[in-house]
Amino acid sequence: MTVQRIRDWLRGAPYLRKWVALAALIGVIGGLGAVLFSIGLDVATHLLLGVIAGFTPPTPFGEGGSPITGAARPWLIPLVVAGGGLIAGIIVVKFAPEAEGHGTDAAIAAFHHHPRRIRARIPLVKLVASAITIGSGGSGGREGPTAQISAGFGSFLARWLDLDARDARIAVAAGMGAGIGAIFRAPLGGAILGAEILYRDDVESDALVPSFIASIVAYSIFGAFLGFTPIFGQATAAFTDPRQLLYYALIGILAGAGGRVYIWVFATATARFKALRISPMLKPALAGLVVGGVGIVVPGVLGTGYGWVQVAMDRDLLGVPLWMILILPFAKILATSLTIGSGGSGGIFGPGMVIGGLLGASLWRILDGVAPLLPISPAPFVIVAMMALFGSIAHAPLAVMLMVAEMTGNLGMLAPAMIAVGLASVVVGERSIYASQLGNRAESPAHRFRFAEPLLAAVPVGDALRTTRSALRDTDDPRRWRALLAEAGVPGAPVIDRHGRLAGVVTVARLKAADEDTPTADLLEHWPTVDERDGLDVALDAFANHRVAWLPVVRDEALVGIVSARDVMSIYRRARDANVRRLRDLSDGTQVFEGLVADASPLAGRAVSEIRWPRDSILIAVRRDEELIMPRGALRLEVGDRVALLVSQASAAEARSFLSPTPSEVVAAATS
Repeated sequence: MTVQRIRDWLRGAPYLRKWVALAALIGVIGGLGAVLFSIGLDVATHLLLGVIAGFTPPTPFGEGGSPITGAARPWLIPLVVAGGGLIAGIIVVKFAPEAEGHGTDAAIAAFHHHPRRIRARIPLVKLVASAITIGSGGSGGREGPTAQISAGFGSFLARWLDLDARDARIAVAAGMGAGIGAIFRAPLGGAILGAEILYRDDVESDALVPSFIASIVAYSIFGAFLGFTPIFGQATAAFTDPRQLLYYALIGILAGAGGRVYIWVFATATARFKALRISPMLKPALAGLVVGGVGIVVPGVLGTGYGWVQVAMDRDLLGVPLWMILILPFAKILATSLTIGSGGSGGIFGPGMVIGGLLGASLWRILDGVAPLLPISPAPFVIVAMMALFGSIAHAPLAVMLMVAEMTGNLGMLAPAMIAVGLASVVVGERSIYASQLGNRAESPAHRFRFAEPLLAAVPVGDALRTTRSALRDTDDPRRWRALLAEAGVPGAPVIDRHGRLAGVVTVARLKAADEDTPTADLLEHWPTVDERDGLDVALDAFANHRVAWLPVVRDEALVGIVSARDVMSIYRRARDANVRRLRDLSDGTQVFEGLVADASPLAGRAVSEIRWPRDSILIAVRRDEELIMPRGALRLEVGDRVALLVSQASAAEARSFLSPTPSEVVAAATS
């Protein structure tokens, strides 16, 4: 099957059938990416911290369960962390500057603003840079790299298969869920996180089913290679006494306060490093030097820190000095903020849960022996505090609670966790650890035009299309391009190859700034495009996101024309006025008729725009396989579709005949 046939099949396939295929493919890459990163991180940790500094960080039960040990050459730790930061900084700056920082936030930004524009090299750069950063002792989480790997593949898939804007965003969200669900061995929580983490007060419901499919496939592949044991094993913790809810309420308040500190320190460190006037390559090295210095005194800040959470769940915690337990959460906040805020590569999700768990352990240690009804081990406090802190600052309470439950193999603490997460969310308020997170779907560029003007989504771009006056050819000399643009009096034009496919866009500004010997390929700009079958909401979304005045319009990769913002608004106003007139013409006795497109119906296979509908009627909905479809002009009806028409009383008989007619009546109505 050719790529074009796959694209055509995807455009016409029902929602579930389409996403079973796409999400499974995303899940395969997400799972393999998580396996590759996990192995790479283990190798980097062994070589950098283990061989050079003689330090082996403790690991959780599901990853070997190694204990806390000292460093053979602690004086080398700052140099190792700084060296890792320098190498990672050079890799990121040289090959993909947008891969710096925490990958989950970058994936959230891609979902909202440019789901098709995650460059193919970013996942590989992120994988290598993050493995070196964290493996050398930098404080970061594993979820950011894996989220960006699988989200990056979702973006590539959207470009390769020419998915529309809505499907491209779903692919990115499902990729995030797959990568995070796999690396944490938490498929349900990861899937929900992919839809929940995009907003502070909303959920991307369209992405839930694809995220479920992608996450379980990724988890299965990851587990087949590295095992299915929960990261922290089967933690022994239970909620048996309602009077203990007072403790969990206190944990919620403490976690919320700790979350606010984490947000503030991280944002401050990020801003300070951005303002620092030194090479971006050197910033992670400078931060690494400080983190390594802290790590000599508080080794728990080095790496992911998951092994310290494992220790904190057991009464063995009593063997760790109290001052170490009390200072460790705040040292981890500082180390993570320096590592990631300086441009180092890693995640902030994992450290957030580590910080929460250690705060819970600190509270248990303080209360042990002096407070009544205290759990016999710190595990319940650690589990609930992990859920409360990051669930509140990520505004993803449901996903984080489920993830921690899966990571600890324990569902028994969900009830008290609901109290803690609720109170922590109140304390945190609208603050978020993710700068790219938006309030709700109405604020997102992914939905803003659909929420504001539903008619935009119903009118295809093809209705506003106009032929370009000056399409250029990629075989022409740049001097000819300048002459043609000057003759046409336009600031830019699309460039096509010998097959009529869009090669890029060239602008007068780019031509003026370039040297005479600049290669033709370097003069081309890669602008966003819209398909002529997309709705006007997709075009306006591209205008708003990319700040351009016109867009190339394609069909099956071939350039068919251009569309400007003025064209879009003009055709929208005409469509709006026509609908208003038609609604005004309908009498008060309007009726809705619904009919089924049967096997023998000539409506099957015909585009909505090709059908001559009954007079004084408006097509208001098409339902296919329980999915409500926007009735755009390019939509082709299929056997089994249920079509709803709003008609005037005078046309009721004609509509009834049209929607449940004899074959001869359908032919006359549809073709006359």
